[in-house]
Amino acid sequence: MTLSRPTIPAAGALRDRFREVRATSLALAAPLSAEDQCIQSMPDASPTKWHLAHTTWFFESVLLQPHAGGYRPLDPRFHYLFNSYYEALGPRHPRPQRGLLTRPSLDEVHEYRRHVDEAVLALLEEGGFDWSVIEPIVTLGLNHEQQHQELLLTDILHAFSCNPMLPAYKPAGGPALRLAAVPPAMRWIEQPGGMVEVGHDGNGFSFDNETPRHRALLQPYAIADRLVNCGDYAQFIADGGYQRPELWLSDGWAAVQANGWRHPAYWLEQDDPRLRFAGPAAQAGAGWHVFGLHGVRPMEADAPVSQLSFYEAAAYAEWAGARLPTEFEWEAAHDASGISQMTGHVWQWTRSSYDPYPGFRPLPGIAAEYNGKFMVGQLVLRGSSVATPAGHARPSYRNFFPPAARWQFSGLRLAKDL
Repeated sequence: MTLSRPTIPAAGALRDRFREVRATSLALAAPLSAEDQCIQSMPDASPTKWHLAHTTWFFESVLLQPHAGGYRPLDPRFHYLFNSYYEALGPRHPRPQRGLLTRPSLDEVHEYRRHVDEAVLALLEEGGFDWSVIEPIVTLGLNHEQQHQELLLTDILHAFSCNPMLPAYKPAGGPALRLAAVPPAMRWIEQPGGMVEVGHDGNGFSFDNETPRHRALLQPYAIADRLVNCGDYAQFIADGGYQRPELWLSDGWAAVQANGWRHPAYWLEQDDPRLRFAGPAAQAGAGWHVFGLHGVRPMEADAPVSQLSFYEAAAYAEWAGARLPTEFEWEAAHDASGISQMTGHVWQWTRSSYDPYPGFRPLPGIAAEYNGKFMVGQLVLRGSSVATPAGHARPSYRNFFPPAARWQFSGLRLAKDL
């Protein structure tokens, strides 16, 4: 067999990117204590330490063990502890119990990362492999790790939201994450509809759920030029939005009643007792406050509303006399003249079920379980958030969560029929 070998620049670029992505995960975890990194605040979230270990497990299980001759695991037990949902690779530690893994220690997880990193870099430097096989696996692993970098932030934010002191992940005076731009007054951008091309165009990396590219028929519609902001949403609350069942889908109204929802997940009213512990910024001004990665701050009316479930987004749209866009309407309008805040603020709920595209085929091998098995009972979100790594804000990128999920940086943009 003739091996497909990389050029020296291509191999060097992949090694550099591997080092960069792996270092970024450690940098994101650096502000957190060992205790912070072990906590799991709900079954849908994972501890920071687990994210660091699982992304390492991915490279070990999908790349090194099948393709690096002579590779020896640091600890064979990690194969069980840090598998996420890959049934083909055997049993795994239960997801809701990841927060019980006080052992291995954080230091041992860091040693695990060093062990695997050295083996991956050695494989890439020594060559002798089929580049057409190895390069896509490494690239998938890096994009997978970047997905977990975003989850690391959203999960620790949820954990901190459960702490009465509402601690900041990173004080506002430190290196800032990207902040939302101030939007203008909302206006409608009309779109003609018709046959449009949707899905990844084949230029660069994509996940399997973004393909194949295909045509979709859209009716004429209008889409809002900006996101719904906190000031908009506060009007919905003031108008009794959470007490009006006629605005809600049946399952959404049931969730409101069962969970006592009265506002977005991380909003706090002025009389919330937790504000006493949240620092001087939380004492400034009356009215709503919002908890985020930089701690508690007075609500900024022009900031995009975030931490909404699909049910809340759909109820707001009904209240506003509009609807949520479909994922294809969103994608077709991505580059429309005058549209703003499409990426880098909040993930935007769409009215589209997370379904396979016509002709969808999962990735080959172990990675076949990456996306396709989740294509039921979930809704698509488009765009990206303040926590999304660079490169994951493609127009074709399909994020997905169940409709009740509200611990992500998720908001909404309105659409309407013409």
